[in-house]
Amino acid sequence: MIKSMTGFGRAEMSAAGRDITVEIRSVNHRYYEFSARVPRAYGYLEEKLKTHLGGRISRGKVEVSVLITNTEAADTEIAVNLPVAKGYVEALRSVSSELGLTDDLTLSNVMRLPDVFTVRKAAEDEEQIWEDVRKVTDEAIDKFVSMREKEGARMREDVLERLDVIDRLVCEIERLSPLSVENYRNRLYARLCEVLEDKNIDEQRIVTEAAVFADKTAVAEETVRLKSHIAQLTDMLSMNEPAGRKLDFLIQEFNREANTIGSKAQDIAITKAVVELKSEIEKIREQIQNIE
Repeated sequence: MIKSMTGFGRAEMSAAGRDITVEIRSVNHRYYEFSARVPRAYGYLEEKLKTHLGGRISRGKVEVSVLITNTEAADTEIAVNLPVAKGYVEALRSVSSELGLTDDLTLSNVMRLPDVFTVRKAAEDEEQIWEDVRKVTDEAIDKFVSMREKEGARMREDVLERLDVIDRLVCEIERLSPLSVENYRNRLYARLCEVLEDKNIDEQRIVTEAAVFADKTAVAEETVRLKSHIAQLTDMLSMNEPAGRKLDFLIQEFNREANTIGSKAQDIAITKAVVELKSEIEKIREQIQNIE
């Protein structure tokens, strides 16, 4: 199935005291280019995400954003530094005794003093965190891929319609090509009649000149190849694997044949058909640039 390289997917989940949100977005790019924004404390997730997404995305500039919010302080430990607290109490009571001050020391007074509490992050289970992030990421990827597929389906229909136009133009060129030779022969005969006033006109020379003209302007090989390319491209649009690079190469071959026909064209009707042909090919090329 044809997919666009442009897509977006978002998912969120609460697990083990954490709110996890994952967003995936992408734009077209020749290769798979990955970047991620994750909280500094979870930097180890970046390489895992790159590998995980690489299994389902072959092309595109992909950006992943991960937000992890601790809702229950699950990864935080708070401890009381008893030696420091006792030291403060002893020192304060010593001052109270020496200066004859009233001892109004309370627990709340002591708790406000520096370094009485120690706050530190508990050791985290990185594998469990990755497993939770992976689940959210998979949901975001599903939405992301679905959007790519829908856009790809629209692109496929557009390309198929343009291929129909190209096929009609190729058939028109095939029809016009023999007429072009006949028109050239008639013009040549008329010109010779005008110059020689119907005296000693060499019919064989006219036939020979017409044959040379026909050889120079023959486009049968190009039109046959174009029809083959149309069939190949149509088949590629139904592939169940990324086809963007193959399509890109094939559309170059379309351009090559169209340019050759244009260089041989000696008839205004054929030239006009070639201009339309190249216009449709260019529109297909623009679409293909955004196909995975």
